[in-house]
Amino acid sequence: MRLSSRKIRKGSRIELSMTSMIDVVFLLIIFFMVTSAFVETERDLASGIKVNRQSAGKQESDFEPAIIDIVEADGRFVFRLGSRDYTAQEELASVLRQFDNKADGAFVRVADGAPFAMAAAAIQACKTANFSTVAYVPLETDN
Repeated sequence: MRLSSRKIRKGSRIELSMTSMIDVVFLLIIFFMVTSAFVETERDLASGIKVNRQSAGKQESDFEPAIIDIVEADGRFVFRLGSRDYTAQEELASVLRQFDNKADGAFVRVADGAPFAMAAAAIQACKTANFSTVAYVPLETDN
């Protein structure tokens, strides 16, 4: 008893049309090439931290980076560079221009409660003095 009415031919082969398959593959390749983004890998990006691997000896990079603290002194906030206090941005910028290690960057440390304008002025003074990088760091207070 036969259940199907179709005749099965022995030795017959099924043929697939490869033209449409190749078209689909090429369309997929073109789609992925057009939509992919070519970005630099993270290891190829420039780092903000410079590493000097030269031998010992006094060099320009042996100097400490410029650290500007914005602290409260005598009831008002001032720019503190080392042991000296400055009140004006122009005055601070003129002192920062005298630094030789501009490639090492500068740090602006700001105390709690300091006005934002003071922090922005210190960062701008560093940029005006041609420092390559300027980092903002909150000043840790002893509580």
